[in-house]
Amino acid sequence: MRIDKFLSENGIASRKEAAQAARKGQIALNGIVIKDTGTHMNPETDTLVFCGNVIMHAPFVYVMLHKPTGYVSATEDGHLPTVLDLLPTELQKRGLFPCGRLDKDTTGLILLTNDGTLSHYLLSPSRHVAKRYAFTCAEPLAPHAEQAFMEGMTLGNGDELLSAELFATPDRMGGEILLREGKYHQIKRMLGALGNRIVTLHRVSFGPLTLPLDLPEGKWRHLTESEVLSLHEAVGK
Repeated sequence: MRIDKFLSENGIASRKEAAQAARKGQIALNGIVIKDTGTHMNPETDTLVFCGNVIMHAPFVYVMLHKPTGYVSATEDGHLPTVLDLLPTELQKRGLFPCGRLDKDTTGLILLTNDGTLSHYLLSPSRHVAKRYAFTCAEPLAPHAEQAFMEGMTLGNGDELLSAELFATPDRMGGEILLREGKYHQIKRMLGALGNRIVTLHRVSFGPLTLPLDLPEGKWRHLTESEVLSLHEAVGK
């Protein structure tokens, strides 16, 4: 595999960035400084150093994205842009998919990965991985809203929803909701069952991950090693 391809597929640097680093003498293969990023390497046996860091080939990729409105949580869509369209081409080639979904008009933290096993565990209701949302609503919350969420709900179509926590703002025009499952349009349907309507919805956290205040809408970053470890710990793996 070419060095520039290896760096781009692992989300380390674009081919242009790799070429610039090579010209500065910042890439070494097995201890030898490399000026041509078209040089081939074996990711399994060779040691590549990029800007002072040893780069390992990671089979799995974990990306945190601040989802804006107007994007669907899917790998492809015939009509609307997807969250994958916000990633560089080299990452799109790694087979990433959204771990769970946020509605088109919902913003906030979404995890993108190609680790199907971890994704399955994170989304399994039996693992009780919590997701926290900030919201505003059209009308003041009913006085019994907190209790209704805590008791769980059975909707008109028979869907049974687990207990959730609702923390209202003083004016009761919004607040935060903590879920441990994620059924289709769940928060919107729960508020609807109480005669109210969601105006804005924003995912603040997913399990141990919290959306950083300095990550703007539409931007992404790789998870750190400690963040990936915390996800495994959250599901007991």
